Amino acid sequence: MKSIFFKSLAFSFIALSLWSCKKDETRAIANAGTGGSLKSSATSVVLDKSMLTTNVITFTLTNANFGYQAAVTNTLQLSPKGANFAADKTKEVIIDANVTTKSYNGLDFNNLLLSLNLSTAVNSDVEIRVKAAISNAVAPVYSNVVSISAKPFPLTSWVYVPGAYQGWNPATADSLVSITGNGIYTGIIKFDGGNFKVTPAKKWDLAYGDAGGGKLSTSGGDISSVSAGFKLLTVDLNTNVYTIANADYWSIIGNAIPGSNWSVDTDLSPVNDGKNTWIGTVALTPGAFKFRRNHDWGTNIGDNGADINVTVAGTYKLTLTLNADGKTGAYTMVKI
Repeated sequence: MKSIFFKSLAFSFIALSLWSCKKDETRAIANAGTGGSLKSSATSVVLDKSMLTTNVITFTLTNANFGYQAAVTNTLQLSPKGANFAADKTKEVIIDANVTTKSYNGLDFNNLLLSLNLSTAVNSDVEIRVKAAISNAVAPVYSNVVSISAKPFPLTSWVYVPGAYQGWNPATADSLVSITGNGIYTGIIKFDGGNFKVTPAKKWDLAYGDAGGGKLSTSGGDISSVSAGFKLLTVDLNTNVYTIANADYWSIIGNAIPGSNWSVDTDLSPVNDGKNTWIGTVALTPGAFKFRRNHDWGTNIGDNGADINVTVAGTYKLTLTLNADGKTGAYTMVKI
């Protein structure tokens, strides 16, 4: 019986070994991979502000082949011709899984081209390919390279607001910004309660004034700021209308600020760049301070909630950049 038992056990091990070998033989193994293909709907793209919402280019791709069915991550790579897709000169956009076409409107494709630091004055050649990868253990593969000739346009634009609050000088006036270049400009300005106008350039060659009923006209009179204080001014030069309203503002307060002693605020100045930035150059002494909104403790920003400490007296440049919620943000403090 013992002999029969050991024979049976031996046969079991042999069968298990054969099954294991068979399993190994059928295991999928990724090979070096073959890149997919890429096509472009256009070979030349010259953009302007009229194309912001228009489809300007579509890329069509086929997946790479790694020897078996796998989840492939496709990444569109754009690089100036001659840069050889160097990491610091290449813009990458991940394409959603199972997507074989990628289209861009004028605004989004313009942003991609601007991120490559291309000229806005003349056409540049851009090379585009698809990088396909399945894991860090397997080298990525690349599609063919598609070349296009493209010229972006400078997206961000400004107008200027000379007025009584700064001596009616267009050269030094505060500005309003249009991040998308769509003709609608916004910004926060601290007015003195006096009047102002809007100029497309830092000179008086052309100026928009009040045509009544919230309308603008190049023959209109001075525009009233209504009252002293921070105002959110919006100017739409597509329809020649404007709005003005009270705006939230930011200041600093604390015993590090001479004359404050936690009871008097020093207002910061808005930077109308679309980044929710406020700045100030302030003489500080050893002590502490905080940023707060509208001279009120309801919303304030410090060092992870605590006071911001100043250990060395001097003049500092303070920069506060708010998050989208307008309540939180980050700051820098640089001694100058």
